[in-house]
Amino acid sequence: MIDDKAALVAAINQTMPFGKYAGRKLLTLPEPYLVWFHSNGFPPGKLGEQLALIYEVKLNGLEGMLRPLLK
Repeated sequence: MIDDKAALVAAINQTMPFGKYAGRKLLTLPEPYLVWFHSNGFPPGKLGEQLALIYEVKLNGLEGMLRPLLK
């Protein structure tokens, strides 16, 4: 459970490294951008896993609850 929480906090606070929204925290990415990745494929590796997690967070309406964890 501790690893899950740490992974969630890390994903929320990860900065998007490329593209139109480079420099933004993953939690603040617009939902349509994440839907596009979901439809076209997330990038490989840790970033892709984090984007997929944030997609699920937004899909389930949990963004507001997690905003206080932004650093």
